Amino acid sequence: MPNDEVSLPAGSDLRLADEGLVQSEALPRSPLQGMQLALTDLARAYRTMRLIRSFEERLAQEVGTGDVPGAVHLYAGQEASAVGICMHLTERDFISSTHRGHGHAIAKGVEINGMMAEIFGRATGTCRGKGGSMHIADLDRGMLGANGIVGGGPPLVCGAALTAKTLNSGGVAIAFFGDGAFNQGTTAESLNLAMVWKLPAVFVAEDNGMGEATASSFAVAGDITARAAAYGMPAVSVDGTDFFAVHDAARAAVAHARSGNGPYFLHVKAPRYFGHYTGDADTYRSAEEKTNAREQQDCLTIFRDRVLGANLLPANQLAAIDAEAGEAVDAAVTAARLAPSPAASELTTDVYVRYG
Repeated sequence: MPNDEVSLPAGSDLRLADEGLVQSEALPRSPLQGMQLALTDLARAYRTMRLIRSFEERLAQEVGTGDVPGAVHLYAGQEASAVGICMHLTERDFISSTHRGHGHAIAKGVEINGMMAEIFGRATGTCRGKGGSMHIADLDRGMLGANGIVGGGPPLVCGAALTAKTLNSGGVAIAFFGDGAFNQGTTAESLNLAMVWKLPAVFVAEDNGMGEATASSFAVAGDITARAAAYGMPAVSVDGTDFFAVHDAARAAVAHARSGNGPYFLHVKAPRYFGHYTGDADTYRSAEEKTNAREQQDCLTIFRDRVLGANLLPANQLAAIDAEAGEAVDAAVTAARLAPSPAASELTTDVYVRYG
């Protein structure tokens, strides 16, 4: 191609209904729907998704050695959500995450060496080895933290969004949470508060169909998008296995929030590949369902097929990215294993915040 920018075909299933709130009926999607994307951005998107996948698959192995303390919840299968959304963010923007937070952290730019060390409980970790997998945070990168409390992130994002609005920084704050967290009072209160105060926030419900071992179809009443729209904010449902669909939806959501129009809600549907946590036998899903998720709903495979089919990126470039991601994760594991554990004196630090 003569340059590195391509115009992806237009057309959208993200048009809002007459009320301006609820997603209209889905329209047929073109192979590469969306805004203009540079080829470098396509490569960056694939590189980040592949890095998340390699990180999670390697962790699944490492947990089996018994050397990783605490519970680990893997994000594999949902990479297009974190990457498609975080590609629109800058250093002035913040995100909050969930107990399944590795993908969000990597997509926001947190270094994997510090993340891996944190998961191994080492002093070189992002939280000096005292937080572990469910509490990875890096404020310098705009990552407010993974959170072991279901629904714990949305209130944090309201605070970050209020700060951005008060200081007129132009920043936005993104709350990632699961379908199970949508039933929590903290989430409901945050949606209401954000709308009342017209905060620059985007709420992202990542719906993998399961709240731990309970199907969301059993535990979540009504339509998630319609429930969010009832607060008066735009609410859109999107296929989380399709990077381009997520990227399109996130572009509109972030622009809406950043321009002072208040909060926006995204309902992103994508399966998780592993059980609720490492060690979960995952017997509540059928073998057919799990096989279908990996073979038919793999966001990386879908991305590869589309960009290769459109002759946008060569296969050898994607293969090189695969290899680089694997090497980077190998190096992170090696470094984490060699790093020291926190000193006993660290036990009483970082417990309380002192002002003044």
